Amino acid sequence: MKNYKLYFIIDKQFRNGAFVLSLLIVVLQFVYFYFDLLNSDPNIYNQEDASILIHKIDSLKELKSVGEGKKLYKFNPNYMSDYKGYILGMSVEEIDKLFDYRKKNKFVNSARDFQIVTGVSDSLLKVISPYFRFPKWTYNNRESKSKGLNLIDLNNFKNDTNNADLKGINDVSRSELTELLGGNEILANRIVKYRTKLKGYTYDTQLQEVWGLGDNELNLIQKSYRVLKKPYIKKINVNTASFKEILSLPYIDYNLCKKIFDYKDEFAEIQKIEELKKITNFPIKKYDRIVLYLSVK
Repeated sequence: MKNYKLYFIIDKQFRNGAFVLSLLIVVLQFVYFYFDLLNSDPNIYNQEDASILIHKIDSLKELKSVGEGKKLYKFNPNYMSDYKGYILGMSVEEIDKLFDYRKKNKFVNSARDFQIVTGVSDSLLKVISPYFRFPKWTYNNRESKSKGLNLIDLNNFKNDTNNADLKGINDVSRSELTELLGGNEILANRIVKYRTKLKGYTYDTQLQEVWGLGDNELNLIQKSYRVLKKPYIKKINVNTASFKEILSLPYIDYNLCKKIFDYKDEFAEIQKIEELKKITNFPIKKYDRIVLYLSVK
């Protein structure tokens, strides 16, 4: 019995000592971390650093995913979105430099050009440049330059109609245009869609009417594609066609359509198609295009 009481007393004291020791450890840990936070430099960990770190992590994940089965498709950096640049590791400043350059209707035609314009580091360029895809003519130009050959000035190429390599703009496919424009499917689709609306391009200059098609893209297309064969367009008799039929034609809006019908009401019928020019405020500059779809017989 005495041994049991002695054991009980020792066990109780031991537990109390363990509790005090545990409490002491907790207090010391609290004091350590408290003073460590007070003495730490607040500039070491801030929101900006955290954002940069997260950005780099996301970029590494995106690039690493390529090796894990997620395919990163090649793209023309001239049409790169801000999100695309972000996930590839570019800073906001670098992306803005590219956008500012493009706003001037200028293009980068090589990885080196891209670095000069954006200021990306050599290490980042080495990682992302294998995914760049430029139009074929840029590679031909660089190869010609390396051989010391004279290159064709795209701005003057419009006047060269004897090029044997030219193909018909009315026969080119959407995929061919997409490749020529460095992967710009949206612009290629607009060119084909507008061609359908016109029932085929009759004049090379009609390409200038495609929304979003700049001089550089236009020269690039006309380096390979021209109106070699004019399309067959079935004309509508302006004297017998309905208001809706004429309004559906390219280059004719509601106001012009109404003026045409007002003119017919006044003179009974149009004897010669040239009479359209007599209509008040008729768009003379579009006359050649409008009469592609109208006749008087």
